[in-house]
Amino acid sequence: MYTASSSVSTPPRPYRPLGAGGGPYLDPTHAAPSPYGAGRVPRRPGTGTQPLSGRIDLSGPQGSQLRIAIASVQRICPEFNAVQVLRHSGRSVLIVGTTGRTTAVAKCLLDHSPGWAERFRHEIAAYRTFVRHRPPVRVPRLIAADPDNCTLVIERMPGRAAALTRHPVEAPPRADVRAVLGAIRHLNDWRPPAEMFGRPLDYGSRISRYHELGLFTDRDLSDLQKLVHGLALAGRVDWQFSHGDALLSNILLSPTGPVLVDWEHAGWYLPGYDLATLWAILGDAPMERRRISQAAQAAGPASRDAFLVNLMLVLTREIRTYETAVQRTMREAPAASAAQNPPPGVLCAGEQQRLLLRRLHDDCAMARRAMRAAVGTR
Repeated sequence: MYTASSSVSTPPRPYRPLGAGGGPYLDPTHAAPSPYGAGRVPRRPGTGTQPLSGRIDLSGPQGSQLRIAIASVQRICPEFNAVQVLRHSGRSVLIVGTTGRTTAVAKCLLDHSPGWAERFRHEIAAYRTFVRHRPPVRVPRLIAADPDNCTLVIERMPGRAAALTRHPVEAPPRADVRAVLGAIRHLNDWRPPAEMFGRPLDYGSRISRYHELGLFTDRDLSDLQKLVHGLALAGRVDWQFSHGDALLSNILLSPTGPVLVDWEHAGWYLPGYDLATLWAILGDAPMERRRISQAAQAAGPASRDAFLVNLMLVLTREIRTYETAVQRTMREAPAASAAQNPPPGVLCAGEQQRLLLRRLHDDCAMARRAMRAAVGTR
């Protein structure tokens, strides 16, 4: 147990062709509103915000889980008064409440399988590190944590999520993207003590696994291994501290600047991992993609190669995720279509997922061409 008194389903969008300047590589000759934010998100068609209420339904099987979660929170933070359930999935539950005059968010893991428990404890370790070594970006203040029971209580920050979903339905305002990029740049320049964070991504193993699953071709495998081997040469590239899941839905835009949440993937990556994540989700913002591409290769060929390796891995992960979602939607299609009956001109969820998957495949093909060009120039 640890207590600190000082600082701590994604609906896809319609497919749109890429505009000029949207490529991931400039050839040398070429979520639901974030539960962590206390502010209200501007309404958009089909969305809304859930006001705080003082009632929590503790009936039924889910109520039993909630009682256990609230009890685990109050063991480490006795003054926590649960107010509202923000998210309840089979894996975790998020509860907003108060601790004295402070609004807080409690996060409790329900699925204690080794993989999820390890990620949760990694996030707790990140918040503990931020108490002793303040990052150059705003993060929620840690209130209490219990890694053994996978329970975390942090300050609920003011602000709105930079995007409501993993892949924004509309291109975010350029001012918002600029603010996000500035925060990510400051974070990536930070150098915390090396022993405080590890390397969450084993590049060699991930590349081999995607190849075994048929997500990478033999040529992809060869090209990626060449780029990674070249980057591993002494003095070619420094590892970069990264958030590891730099989705717009994990970034709150507050009056005093962006706030980053969900640190379960934080650690040292090849340069450009956070930029690759942002590039992958900004499919409707070609100018912002171009700005990201330029920033990613500003330090030279090694920086470019690292960005392309990261981009291939991020895009392939997204493709794998949405292929699974499309398959699930197809199995549930008869019941869903009968229940939804979308009006003319409105795409059903399955069609939206297929269009997003098509865009992701196009993006991956573009990144693949860029990667082959990079290998050819080495």
